Formats: sequence, C-alpha cells, structure tokens
Amino acid sequence: MKKNIVLFVLFVLPIVAYLFFASGVNSFTKLPIITPKIADFGNWKSLDGKKVTLDKKITVLGFSGSDLLNNRGNYFNLNEKIYKRYHGFEDLQFVVLCPLGTEKEAQKLVDALKPFTDVSGWNFVFASPDEIKTFYKQLNLKGKLKDDLGTSFVYIIDKERNLRGRKEKKDYKEGYDTFHPSELSNEMLDDFKIILYEYRAALKKNHNATKQL
Repeated sequence: MKKNIVLFVLFVLPIVAYLFFASGVNSFTKLPIITPKIADFGNWKSLDGKKVTLDKKITVLGFSGSDLLNNRGNYFNLNEKIYKRYHGFEDLQFVVLCPLGTEKEAQKLVDALKPFTDVSGWNFVFASPDEIKTFYKQLNLKGKLKDDLGTSFVYIIDKERNLRGRKEKKDYKEGYDTFHPSELSNEMLDDFKIILYEYRAALKKNHNATKQL
C-alpha cells in the first residue's frame, strides 16, 4: 500500500499537475478584441520623416497631447517596464500620436531617453487635432482624450489592427495607465505576454518560427 502511494506521488501526481497547469495556460492564450479592424494612420510623418503603419505590426499606441514634456514621466515608466524589455522584436513598434507643432518637444523626450535606451523603436507621429480626434473616436473606447488631445493610457493593437484588452465586466481593460508603473508591470505585462504567445504559437504552427517574435 505504501509502495503504491509513493509511486503515485512520484509519477502520477506530477503528470496531473502538469496537465492542470497546461490547460490553464491554454485558456489564457487569447486576449479579447475590444475594437476590431481599426483604421490605419493617415499620411502622417514621424519624427524622422518616415510613414508609420499599423499593418502587420504589434503596436503599443499612445496619445501624447500638446503637454508632452510635462508628461514625460509616463513615457519613462513605459520605457522601463515594457519598451526596454521587448523593443528588439522586429514585429513590434511603439507609436505615440502627437499634435502637429509638438515636434521639438518630442525630440527633447527622445534625447532624454537616449543615454540609457536604444530609441530606434520609439515612433512619434504627428497629425492635426481633427485627425487625432477622428482616429481616437473610431477606437470606440470608454475613456476620453483630455482637452490637449492626450491621455496617460496606451493601447495594444495587433497585426490585423484589432485593439486588444480585457472584456469581462469585473476586469475590463481597454488600455493601460502609464502613470502607474505597477499597472504596466502587472496587467499590461501579463496581457502583452499573451499577445506575443499567440504569435509565437502561430509561427510554430506554420513552421515559421523566426526571430521576428
């Protein structure tokens, strides 16, 4: 009898535990779509003069507003908690949509990050106030932009231009507040890992597991 118990503990219990946790992981491998198929950016230029698109990229999207420098702490939080950890992936981009006329402020922010960060993955894109309002409106979010067209929240957009988040009422989350480092380290990091897991799994399934993701 004792021998059977020992065998159960040594061999059967670990297998049961593995199956339990494996099924738990599988149930969290899809992050819900909050808003499907959002529009791509217009013909807007980034700080380096290049056109940025949402197509075929996982995008962390923010809205700076005109008071960009006074809110620079939010970008430092995002930089430390998410950007520096993942920006090396080829299929990932960090994009901040800014009002026209804030180019100098955006450059100052980039220059402040340079001493301790590879800033090549930061994209500051500039559009008119009306264009920013129109773009934000079609995201169909519960949250609102401030009067200066900014928000401390950032959003996860997948490669098919779907805005992703949490849809359950008790845990609803359409964006992640960069003002709170703990929210970036916990909720956003957890959800971000799910997105990356989705694409890694898809690559493996298609026998195309490259270094992109």
